[in-house]
Amino acid sequence: MDSQKDALQRIIATLANKNEELQNFIETLNHTLGRVQVNSTQVVSDLEEEFDTVYSILDEMKESMINTIKQETVRKSHELQNQLTQSTNALESAEELLEFANNALHIADEGEFTKAAKQIKDRVTMAPAFRLTMKPKATDNMTHLMVDFSQERQLLQGLKFLPVPRAPEIVLGDCLVIDNEVTVTWRIPVEDSKIDHYILEYRKTNHEGLPRVKDEQCWEVVDNIKTSEYTLQGLRFDTKFMNFRVRACNKAAAGDYSDPVTLETRAFNFGFDSTSSHLNLKVEDRSVEWDPQGGKGVDSKVKGKENKGRSGTPSPKRTSVTRSPAPRGARDRFTGESYTVLGDTSIESGQHYWEVKPQKDCKSYSVGLAYRNLGKFDQLGKTNTTWCIHVNNWLQNSFAAKHNNKAKNLDVPVPDSIGVYCDFDRGQLSFYNAENKQLLHTFKVRFTQPVVPAFMVWCGGLTLSTGLQIPSAVRSFQKTENGLGGSNSSISQQDPSVACDICFYDKLPSVDSSLMP
Repeated sequence: MDSQKDALQRIIATLANKNEELQNFIETLNHTLGRVQVNSTQVVSDLEEEFDTVYSILDEMKESMINTIKQETVRKSHELQNQLTQSTNALESAEELLEFANNALHIADEGEFTKAAKQIKDRVTMAPAFRLTMKPKATDNMTHLMVDFSQERQLLQGLKFLPVPRAPEIVLGDCLVIDNEVTVTWRIPVEDSKIDHYILEYRKTNHEGLPRVKDEQCWEVVDNIKTSEYTLQGLRFDTKFMNFRVRACNKAAAGDYSDPVTLETRAFNFGFDSTSSHLNLKVEDRSVEWDPQGGKGVDSKVKGKENKGRSGTPSPKRTSVTRSPAPRGARDRFTGESYTVLGDTSIESGQHYWEVKPQKDCKSYSVGLAYRNLGKFDQLGKTNTTWCIHVNNWLQNSFAAKHNNKAKNLDVPVPDSIGVYCDFDRGQLSFYNAENKQLLHTFKVRFTQPVVPAFMVWCGGLTLSTGLQIPSAVRSFQKTENGLGGSNSSISQQDPSVACDICFYDKLPSVDSSLMP
C-alpha cells in the first residue's frame, strides 16, 4: 500500500510539473500570437513609411528636375528672343538702307551722287545686319534633360525584404557559472560572413526551465558583442536561476533570438535581522553601524535589571526610546554589552559563503555564526553556541578566533574584507581574506541545530555582501583540506586545552558621551 502511494505521489508530481510546463507553453504561445499581430502592424507601418519616404524623395527630385527644365526653357527662349529682336531690327535697317541705295542710283547730280554713295558706304560699314552672328545662340534640343530610369527601375523591381541572420544556438555545455561570473557561448548554424555583432539578453528568475512570459524581471541587454562568447562579471546571485538568449545582427537588421537557456545561479542571500539588533546598532539592508544615540531614553532602572549579575564594566550610558513590539515569533533584542545583530536566514544544510567589510575606523567587530537561541546578553565567542573571529583596534590591537570563552590569536594581518565559508553538513566554519582568499582560521563543529550569521560591532560599522558563490579558490582549498583531514588551525568545540584570551568586548571601558564617536 505504501509503495503504491509513493508511486502515485511520483505520478502526481510528474503530472503537476507537466501541467505547469503546458501552462507556461500556452502563455508563451498566446504571447507570441499577440506579438505576431503587433509586430505585423509595426512592419507594415515601417514599410509604408519607407515607401512614403521614397515617394517623397521622388517627388522632390521630380520637382527639382522640372524646375531645371523650366529654367533651361526660359534661358533658351530668352536667348533666341533677343537674337530674334536684334535680327528683326537689323533687317528693318538693312531694308531701309537698300531702298536708300536704290534711290541713289537715280541721282543725276554728280556731287549729290558722290555724297549719297559715301553715306551708303558708311551706313553699310555700321549696319547691324553685318555685325550680327547668323548662328542661333540656343538650339531647340532638350534631350540633355531626359532621365533614364532603367537602372533605378530594375533596382526597384528587385526590391526584397532585408536578409536577416539565422538564430544563434547557445552551446549549453560550454557555458560556465563560477565566481559570480557567467560565460555564455553560442554558435551560428550556417556560416554567415555578413554578421556584424551580437546582442545578448539576460534576466534573473526563480523559475527553473524555459523562461516564463509573466516573469517579474525585465530582460537586460548587452549590445555590440563582436565574438561568439561573452562573460558577465560582478553579478550578485539573488535569484536561483538566470535566463539567457542571443541574436545576431548584420548591418541591416537583427535576426531571431536563439532558444533561451536557463543557468543555475544559487547562492546564499540574507540580510540583517533588525528585530534582533542591539539598540545601539543602526541596521539597514546590507549594513550595520554603531549608533551611540540609538538607545537614548532607556530607563536606568530597566538598564540596571539588564546588567544585573554581569561581570565587566557597564556599557556606555544610554536611555531608551519607545519602540514598536517585535513581531510574533521574533527573538529578544540583544542588550547590555552584547552589541550584536544576527542574520535573518538560517543555515540548515549545504555550503555557503558571504563577505563582510568593516569601516576603516571601526574600533571593534566580530564575524561568525551562532545558534538562533543565543541569549540577549550573550556575546559572540563567549558561549559554546557561537563561533567567530574578532578584531580589536581599541587600546591594544588583537585579531583572534573565539569560541566558548576560548581564544586563539591569529598571526596574520587583518584583511580589509573577510570571507566566511560554512559547510553545515561537514561541520566546518572557515574565515578567509576576501581579497586573496588566504585562510585565516577554521572551526570544526558538530552543529546540532540550524545556525545564523552573527555580527558584533562597536564604534564603527560593517557592510555585508551576499548572493556570492563559493569562490573557486576557496572551493579548491576546501577539497584539499578535507582530503588531508582538515585544517590544523582550529579551535575544536570539544578542545579544552586551548588557552583563553580575554575577550575585548567583555572589558569595554566605562564610556561617557565624550568618548563616543
